[in-house]
Amino acid sequence: MNESLPARVVIFGPESTGKTSLAERLAREFGEPWAPEFVREFWDRRAGRIEAADLAEIARGQREGEERAAARARRVVFCDTDLLTNVLWADLLFPGACPPTVRAESEERSRGYALYLLCLSDLPFAPDPQRCFPDAEGRAMGARLWRRTLEERGLPMAEVSGEGEARLASALHALRDRLGLVPSRREGDA
Repeated sequence: MNESLPARVVIFGPESTGKTSLAERLAREFGEPWAPEFVREFWDRRAGRIEAADLAEIARGQREGEERAAARARRVVFCDTDLLTNVLWADLLFPGACPPTVRAESEERSRGYALYLLCLSDLPFAPDPQRCFPDAEGRAMGARLWRRTLEERGLPMAEVSGEGEARLASALHALRDRLGLVPSRREGDA
């Protein structure tokens, strides 16, 4: 993975923390591409039936989507999750089934990202058939697990919190302070 331009920023965190909305909004603010979370598309194609045998294909789809988006980027590409997230979910839902190649690639790729924006679980839980942990205990477990994943690896991260415009402002502040990135195009600008 090319570690220079464009900078790769992962929108990271447990379920129902606004990752997709934030990735889309940041892409608009910067006039740059974003890579959607592939497993959502995969889930829809499979009518919600995902098995352990699908884990390598899901990881491949996530990686390929990111590479397509990065190829179109000038300064930055926003990734709605990454392979570390794929591994976390594989371990939660299919213990022991994550292919070693996916686990190894997730570790290697994680070191090439410029920044992880860790979305805190401070938003109300939004029900979705793809979500697993709606209760407070499950949400707290997810928050601890995603944070620990970054901390144990010493990966560059910044917390993102707040609702709506406050969440966007939190992310923009982190991007400016940590990477020197400011939007080149703002909504409403002509």
